[in-house]
Amino acid sequence: MGLANVLTAEEIGLRLLAAAFCGALLGLDREMRGKAAGLRTHTLISISCALTTLVALELYVGLQATGDERPSDPVRVIQGVAQAVGFISAGVMFRSGDSVRGATTAAVIWVAGALGIACGAGYFMLAGMTLALCLIVTILFTILLDRFPQLGKDDGDDDDRKARERRRASRRAAPQGRIRRIARPPRE
Repeated sequence: MGLANVLTAEEIGLRLLAAAFCGALLGLDREMRGKAAGLRTHTLISISCALTTLVALELYVGLQATGDERPSDPVRVIQGVAQAVGFISAGVMFRSGDSVRGATTAAVIWVAGALGIACGAGYFMLAGMTLALCLIVTILFTILLDRFPQLGKDDGDDDDRKARERRRASRRAAPQGRIRRIARPPRE
């Protein structure tokens, strides 16, 4: 049993690239907001989920073709991947007093994993629609909360409110027409 039992190398490459693209777009949004889990983390999670899904599908079809009677189910592998991504997501959330930090980043990591699974399984339209919706939620809602701070008053997340206030203050101080650097400052 070798690579490309079911899929061609081009199809496998396309699925991995689609997962990388989805994860990168989600990670870029988080990176631009200065979150701990950014571009690399989201991209790698999406790629790893796609790879695991591809391997599960290949193994399943390979075992079926050889007449192996052992029970094999790619859905169980996907379930395990989803649990692992949930564990990673939990690692970026912090509780301090009554506030919780990192909940949105954890949710976006979860979506990155799901997008990787969808791309690995070949559900490109589903992945594209989900990616578009997730980007609308993360970008548009952030813009709305920046413009109308009273919308976020009762959400109980003081850290997000403080971050929005810092972004507003930095926009006022930054010269207009310049692109903000998304890279971290150099270490001294």
